[in-house]
Amino acid sequence: MPQQDETTVHLSAMNDQLLQVMGLTTLFRSEDSVAVAVDRVDLDVKRGETLGLVGESGCGKTVLALSIMRLIPSPPGEIAAGEILFQGMDLLRLDESDMRRIRGNEISMIFQEPMTSLNPVFKVGDQIGEVFRIHRAMNKVDAAAAAVEMLGKVGIPSAEQRALEYPHQMSGGMRQRVMIAMALACHPKLMLADEPTTALDVTIQAQILALMNDIKTSRGTGIVLITHDLGVVAEMADRVAVMYTGMIVEQATARDLFASPQHPYTIGLLKSVPRIGPQPTGRRQRLPVIKGMVPDLRNLPAGCTFQDRCPEAAQICREPPVLEKKSSSHLVRCWMR
Repeated sequence: MPQQDETTVHLSAMNDQLLQVMGLTTLFRSEDSVAVAVDRVDLDVKRGETLGLVGESGCGKTVLALSIMRLIPSPPGEIAAGEILFQGMDLLRLDESDMRRIRGNEISMIFQEPMTSLNPVFKVGDQIGEVFRIHRAMNKVDAAAAAVEMLGKVGIPSAEQRALEYPHQMSGGMRQRVMIAMALACHPKLMLADEPTTALDVTIQAQILALMNDIKTSRGTGIVLITHDLGVVAEMADRVAVMYTGMIVEQATARDLFASPQHPYTIGLLKSVPRIGPQPTGRRQRLPVIKGMVPDLRNLPAGCTFQDRCPEAAQICREPPVLEKKSSSHLVRCWMR
């Protein structure tokens, strides 16, 4: 009987796993160099879970999401190694026609630049409706009605009128909401959200985040939330992965990460967040910054790639650290921790 219970728990955990990324490496080749944009990344997302993915611009967050969607341009890009298991199925082994059936239906992505992601010569209602026609086999009339409904759900006023407009007739925030409506249209099992609220004012941002949370809780959708806004991460994420130079340098529950950050890079990120209220000295103080610049991905330093910017760097940091488990749910890539 105990053995049966253990097996049941094991199978339940497997069924709960939505996405598993293992050893994923994505690189970009030029005539004289290779840039490793995603370096041996391991991560997972469970059903109904939000994984926050944070880090400076250029650290590989968007490339990681595009790799999961298999949208890396080749050449110059190449997924060189690893596995991407979606509900146990390796996406890297699927042919393009199978991937097209999954994209926008079971896995969707909110792209960071809506102006370049939307087709400028088609009305936004038609572009959202196309998702319903392709993945839900709706006729044109039903798809148009469903598109208007989705525009209303993401807070676009006069949705019927807006559905007849072209992307250039909308503000940046409106276009971003159109992209979100497209991503949510088929109630995907996994959603990759790349800076989904960057162009939105705080009122609409709150509305969109509430909508994403509702879909997560009601339908068990897993979300990978890519953002620079640590406030959004604190509000939305169940777990957080911190990226630097294409690697995961720390991963923990949101509660643990904010309460007890371990990696010096994570500590620097959290210290740079402005805080409201009186300062200890009673006067304004400059925000701490992480010194230096992110190194060139084509010429990374040997060992820890953060060593030249790290206040705790030591001789051992010339050797590459591994991602080690510091507790049951806290992983850190640092020799000093």
